[in-house]
Amino acid sequence: MQHITRPLSILSLLTLLPTALSTYTLTDDYSRDTFFGNFTAFTASDPTNGFVSYTPYDTAASKQLISTVSNLADASYIGVDPTATVNSGRPSVRISSKKAFNKGLFILDLLHMPASTCGSWPAFWLLGGGTWPAEGEIDIIEGVNMQEKNQMTLHTSAGCAIQSNAAGAFTGQVNTTNCGPDEANTGCAIVAPDTNTYGTGFNTANGGVYATEWTSQGISIWSFPRANIPADITAQSPDPSKWGTPLANFAGGSSCDIDAHFKDMNIVFNTAFCGDWAGKAWESSGCAAKTGMQTCAQYVGAKGADFKESFWVVNYVRVFQDGGQQQQQQQSGQGKRMRRRFNRAEVGWEDEGDE
Repeated sequence: MQHITRPLSILSLLTLLPTALSTYTLTDDYSRDTFFGNFTAFTASDPTNGFVSYTPYDTAASKQLISTVSNLADASYIGVDPTATVNSGRPSVRISSKKAFNKGLFILDLLHMPASTCGSWPAFWLLGGGTWPAEGEIDIIEGVNMQEKNQMTLHTSAGCAIQSNAAGAFTGQVNTTNCGPDEANTGCAIVAPDTNTYGTGFNTANGGVYATEWTSQGISIWSFPRANIPADITAQSPDPSKWGTPLANFAGGSSCDIDAHFKDMNIVFNTAFCGDWAGKAWESSGCAAKTGMQTCAQYVGAKGADFKESFWVVNYVRVFQDGGQQQQQQQSGQGKRMRRRFNRAEVGWEDEGDE
């Protein structure tokens, strides 16, 4: 995940590379009862030094941090522990897909994501194997604290960079250009132009769809508010050539060999707190002034109720491959899960018991 931001800068010309024309076939559908069974829970210490404790599935279920939402077509809920006070990291959930991918079209339908809250660091991303960042990282949704617009970032081994958007290849704004490791490990980042792409603004628009196309030619990311989801996505016949200009286009070519830098990538959801980005940006983001607390960890440890909106509600993750074969069988659910109903009027949950 991205660590800290840098000031925007004027960058050199980028040659526009069109989205590769493909006929995509659904190969993986993670939704409803198949969702959690296709992921494993990460339980190690947070590699970004956050004030967070990642929990295993059984613990997450007993603490009601994962569940299905019965009145939202059994969408999948992934939350954090709102206990008033914690001393050693706020309990949260980080899950990674059992299957690793090499290229494809990844479509995420979200009803809700963690809100723009001081201390939080939510992300939806693809992570390669091996020693980070040897096989790459694609941050599709990511932000910290009170951030209003989504930041999309690549992290790679040395030798990958992006350039400016003078050719109109994407609607976002370049923030940093070096995708490889450096002292700050910021990666190469593009910031979305609109507030309905992230956090509280995304939720106000009733969520929507993120689509990420990863080919040898580049990596492109689109975001569609709920009211503007393309019909071909709804029909499970996605055609990126009809979607218009993406939020981000990380072009391959001489500045970055996509095939060399990205491989064997797993799908990841997580909500972290503080750490190398949210914690370091505590003062600069305005959170120290807003909360009256000197450190991120102090606030996150003491104010559990402030994270009642720090949850994901996922309709589905679907992966399509160019000419791929339809996957016939999905994993069954893993472990005990709570069933819940979401009360939109009260922005709260009504438990229905175990399943």
